[in-house]
Amino acid sequence: MAISEEKFRNALQDKRIPVLILDNKWHKLFKRSGTTPEIEILEKELTALLKRQGKLNSQIKDLKKIKGDLMNNIVSSMDENDEMSEKKVTDSKRLINESNDQIDKYEDELLELPKQIDTVNKELMLKSMELCYETLAENTDEIESIADWIRDIRIQLKKNIIKKQEKEFQNADLYSYMHDIFGHEVMELFDMRYEPTLKKPETKEENSENSEKKEG
Repeated sequence: MAISEEKFRNALQDKRIPVLILDNKWHKLFKRSGTTPEIEILEKELTALLKRQGKLNSQIKDLKKIKGDLMNNIVSSMDENDEMSEKKVTDSKRLINESNDQIDKYEDELLELPKQIDTVNKELMLKSMELCYETLAENTDEIESIADWIRDIRIQLKKNIIKKQEKEFQNADLYSYMHDIFGHEVMELFDMRYEPTLKKPETKEENSENSEKKEG
């Protein structure tokens, strides 16, 4: 029975979902069972968002380092009164302001990225759940079909084992009867693939007669 997408969404609503593409188990699972075009697109989108997040953090770190160097330049130039030093201070202040603007821009983007990552990650989880459910359903149908086949084969196997034994016992009786009548030399003329070695189990009457003979 199919489960609606809405039920999957409701199940995920209040769950904290780890970033799937960072989970080695998720990768192993879908390497084995395969994915869908939708999952591949979402995986690439999520990868791009995480890379962008890492790049922004790295760029902010670099800009803060540059700001620190510029501040040191200003401090070292404050004791000098020449025109070159004033220009250096002015340029440094301008670059600091530009760095601040860029840092603010990057930090604003960083504030939005976790929401975007969470949205895409939940969508990826949703599609993963749908694929898992479909695979489980298909596997269950096949498991039940194979189980039915195994059960039928076992029944047929038991029937054939009994049939085989009956034929072997029949051959043993026929061979014994013909051997008693014609003897060994005549029996050698028969094209026998094998000489019967089985003996048909004695009935209760035969068992009783043999016991009486032994006692006598």
